[in-house]
Amino acid sequence: MGLTEFFDKVTKTLAFHARRLRRGLRGVRWGMSRRPAERPIIVVGCSRAGTTLVYKTLSESREIGSLQRETHDYWTGLHPLADKNWDTHGLDAGDASPADRAAVSRYFYRWTGRHRWVDKNNQNGLCVPYLRALFPDAVFVFVKRSPGDNLNSLIEGWKKPDEFATWSNDLPATVAVENGQLQQWCFFLAEGWRNYLSAPVEEVAAFQYAVVNRAILDARDGVPAGQWVEVFYEDFLRDPVATFRRVFERCGLAFDARLQAHCAEVLDIPYNAFSEIRLDKWKDGRNREKIERVLPQVAEVAARMGYR
Repeated sequence: MGLTEFFDKVTKTLAFHARRLRRGLRGVRWGMSRRPAERPIIVVGCSRAGTTLVYKTLSESREIGSLQRETHDYWTGLHPLADKNWDTHGLDAGDASPADRAAVSRYFYRWTGRHRWVDKNNQNGLCVPYLRALFPDAVFVFVKRSPGDNLNSLIEGWKKPDEFATWSNDLPATVAVENGQLQQWCFFLAEGWRNYLSAPVEEVAAFQYAVVNRAILDARDGVPAGQWVEVFYEDFLRDPVATFRRVFERCGLAFDARLQAHCAEVLDIPYNAFSEIRLDKWKDGRNREKIERVLPQVAEVAARMGYR
């Protein structure tokens, strides 16, 4: 090992322990005040709808904390799937408790040093009543994406189990989607998922798109208008600066020159995109026939979302 490599390793080791010490001190500080999170921002939407783009961009704000990563493992650790017979990732208000509120508030404060933070994961769209019960002042950002493009991305995501099925290794069921070609369940579980264990992949995608968006729409009426931000993914593609400005301002966050410059270029370095970012990609893609077959199955929920 060369001298430069040695010092680099020492520096990284010291930084690691410094971060761990800082988290420990924050945990002690939180334990003294037990201060709950304040107006957390929860990004919700279907998987592959553009929620990562919104989450990562909101994370650029210096007014809030962010883990800069998805938190599905953390939330599932609070409420293991086995406790609900592996039926769903969904949680309702009855699942919320003061202990959960304290645990979540402490966790995010330890990691971010902020009482206000932004969070996002695939399952939160099924948990809006639970999250609202935990944090009645939470702000929800609902990212909507047109059915054709969202279904297309879900179908492509199902072919990437190393990325989207890492949580489902212990699933108590045999998955044989797409004539057995896809053997790991991706994204999330919702009531009725077992009916799709041997279904064509487009049927599974349509089920997931409909069930999570319907759950979010059904929960919307229970959230005060001032705590609900609804945005079309397509608007980010047409005018990212103006659209993000509206989202930031609705969340009560400043949208300064630094953030404006970031948003002006945000589409040049896409977050977790499978291909070129553009509208109606599905129409000239390899999944077009599959998507056309299931579009009628999601027409009702898509119309409720504002897609005609």
